[in-house]
Amino acid sequence: MTVVRPKPSVLTLTDAAADRIRDIMASQETPTAGLRIGVKNGGCAGMEYTMDWVEEQEKFDEVVEDKGVKLLIDAKAVLFLLGTEMDYQVETLKSGFVFNNPNQTSACGCGESVQLTPAPPEALDSARN
Repeated sequence: MTVVRPKPSVLTLTDAAADRIRDIMASQETPTAGLRIGVKNGGCAGMEYTMDWVEEQEKFDEVVEDKGVKLLIDAKAVLFLLGTEMDYQVETLKSGFVFNNPNQTSACGCGESVQLTPAPPEALDSARN
């Protein structure tokens, strides 16, 4: 007998994040294919999250649809983002997207950059199966 396990998503959204992304997309003047999420080298902790509105999906993007929002995960970022929850928080003096990432090992004091350890490749295989 085959046991079917639920497929974990590379990235999930809180209701607040999904609402904010939908609001921003509705105000865009040009149509977008979705919001591309990735990571890049930079910042004092070593890596930074990236978010870009894109007009086209790239060939190797991991597509995540959650709460009516289409996210395109940069293929190079999948192992760094596996299991991440994206939230949108509003505080007294700032508001913005926050990544609750189980692969994050530390962050800088300003909160702009993080240190990430990629999930093991077998975690990706189990996420896709």
